[in-house]
Amino acid sequence: MIGIEFALATYKRYHTTRSHVAEYLQAEYHKRDIPVKDVNLKFIKGFEYFLKITKACNHNTALKYVNNFKKIVRMAVANDWIAKDPFYNYKVQFKAVEREFLNKEELQRLMSKEIEGDRLNVVRDMFVLCCFTGLAYIDIQTLRPEEIYENEEGGFYIKSKRSKTDTGFTIPLLHIATAIIEKYKDHPKVMNKNCVIPVLSNQKSNAYLKEIADRCDIKKNLTTHLARHTFATTVTLTNGVPIETVGKMLGHKNLRTTQHYAKIIDSKVEEDMKILREKLANIADNNQI
Repeated sequence: MIGIEFALATYKRYHTTRSHVAEYLQAEYHKRDIPVKDVNLKFIKGFEYFLKITKACNHNTALKYVNNFKKIVRMAVANDWIAKDPFYNYKVQFKAVEREFLNKEELQRLMSKEIEGDRLNVVRDMFVLCCFTGLAYIDIQTLRPEEIYENEEGGFYIKSKRSKTDTGFTIPLLHIATAIIEKYKDHPKVMNKNCVIPVLSNQKSNAYLKEIADRCDIKKNLTTHLARHTFATTVTLTNGVPIETVGKMLGHKNLRTTQHYAKIIDSKVEEDMKILREKLANIADNNQI
């Protein structure tokens, strides 16, 4: 079903969950398998503890694996293979995560920094392209030239689907994004229509981004995914793009997901309140209050 109903990343996540369950069974019960009817609240809480202590998963990561396991167990409930849902009294409470992003000054510093050599420049261009499109690493990697269209006004936009959720999205291309795509149009990989921009592996890209961050005196943990947060916050929300529009471009199915990515920073709040103060002042003047 990979590529039909599920993304490869989803398969890998469930495969990892299965491996963790197998290790837990061996460590706690000294068995390779147990009947599914023996899965109870004690088993579930023990699995969560095993993930946090033995596998050194942080709280949210551990709960994501438990959630994957829950979906499989609830298939057993739905098929009447077990009479009682062992997750009925188990509550999942994720901790709020402060998502990092580049502010306007940091993004400008990264874009204007003179960097010699193709190795770092390709990764920097890929990262900036993600910052101005909101695309995740896998979506930039799999983006094809035929997914870029020209509108009636001569502008360009991307129309594609997210690899992670298979949700469609449309992103009008800003000038900076268009310029980066144009820069690589004669690259052999692009000319073979394998990609829009040459992309290194995610592991190498993240390693090189650490080097780029050092050269640009950026103290934040630069990763390919941080670019997506930067698009949501610095590029769009702080420039007045409504959160509903941002969510559509990010390919989110609901607004709650967008709110996790896109925090409104203090400067935006102050800017909005300044506009409100001016409006109220005008009303007061007109009414001689």
